[in-house]
Amino acid sequence: MWFKNARLYCLTRELDITPEVLEEKLAAEGFAPCGGHDKSSLGWVSPLGREGEMLTHTVGRFTMICAQYQERLLPASVIRDVTDERVAALEERQGRKVYRRERREIQDDVFATLLPRAFVRNLQLHAYLDLQDRLLVINTTSAPRAEALLNLLRECLGSLPVALPEVKRAPSELMTRWLKERKATDKFVLEQECELYNPLDAANVVRCKGQDLHGDELKSHLAAGKRVRSLGVSWNSVVSAVIDEDLMIKRLRFEGMREETANEEVESEVQKFDQEFALMTLELAGFFQSLFKAFGGLVSRD
Repeated sequence: MWFKNARLYCLTRELDITPEVLEEKLAAEGFAPCGGHDKSSLGWVSPLGREGEMLTHTVGRFTMICAQYQERLLPASVIRDVTDERVAALEERQGRKVYRRERREIQDDVFATLLPRAFVRNLQLHAYLDLQDRLLVINTTSAPRAEALLNLLRECLGSLPVALPEVKRAPSELMTRWLKERKATDKFVLEQECELYNPLDAANVVRCKGQDLHGDELKSHLAAGKRVRSLGVSWNSVVSAVIDEDLMIKRLRFEGMREETANEEVESEVQKFDQEFALMTLELAGFFQSLFKAFGGLVSRD
């Protein structure tokens, strides 16, 4: 299980809960498919998929959880077309005009009729808890999806003391300095990807990918006052990613590790999951520690 992104949340106080107790609490919100007239459904499933039954999976100090979101796909264009057909048939049959209120009632009836027959789409969202470093890491870049998982977890636990990480040095300011000096710190190395913006004009954005970040073109943008919004880096020759100014981690890559584990023989899919989970979380723990250190450390919330 390799994460492609990492949306970080810091526990603002210690969360005194064991994996066993967490398992018990998550069971109260286990996933159930959409009912006939439900537009969506959200609940917990096993992080191991069909290979597992438990709603938590712990390796070392890290506990993986997984929320499944299911929604019925009923495009607005389909509802509009069927509504138009019914309205036209009614007007022709009764020889009168159908006005807004009645049209809305017909549209609601069309929605209720078509919803049980709509296709469903499933989305699984993995996350893991690191209680030692007081972090919750979610494999998404989407704030709404992350919030849905947090709210579901909060419902199960009663409370969830988390907040986005706040560091002592502005990430945009430090990454801009890295780019100007052509050198990063704390085991980070610059890669060939960045996004610059003009603080005076949010629409003035420059995106560079697969480009020499040490070239004259980028120098001129920095000299004109543009600042870094996101920057591609590698860490310790193991983890590569794009860091956003809000500390969102995108496009995670684990150099050589995925290929190495893919070539190893394993007895089961569960063993493979454990192996990848252990390697990923240990490397990310070091990556996050260096990340926070580079930006001056986390602001204490105790």
